[in-house]
Amino acid sequence: METILIILAINMIYVSFLTVRMILTLKGQKYLASFISMFEVCIYVIGLSLVLENLNEIQNLVAYAAGYALGILVGSKIEEWMALGYVTVQVISNRYDQPIPDILRQAGYGVTSWIGQGRDGPRLVMEILAKRKNQKDLYQQI
Repeated sequence: METILIILAINMIYVSFLTVRMILTLKGQKYLASFISMFEVCIYVIGLSLVLENLNEIQNLVAYAAGYALGILVGSKIEEWMALGYVTVQVISNRYDQPIPDILRQAGYGVTSWIGQGRDGPRLVMEILAKRKNQKDLYQQI
């Protein structure tokens, strides 16, 4: 039972590192990603060796697979917590005569705006670029 829990934990940690490393690589943070990969590969080798040493015990293979699945979930939660990347929000308002784009720009958001035509008249249309970690603040300001 102890071996099963160790295999499960090791694979959860490994896949969490894998997920974060991939995201960092995609975001251009290659030095941090390569540093994380050192730990990732060590954990991977340890976990895989435990499974291969006891390949005749199916519960170890099941624990390895379950750890992989749980690692995806944990890695995704870590990525959400890190909030890497940007979001684009489109806002359409009937308050086209207000200085909303300038207020948002002063708050540090990238705003492209134009006047559009809706069914009931002119509309202010804004495309707003924000860091993902600032998304909730943006919604509150809007």
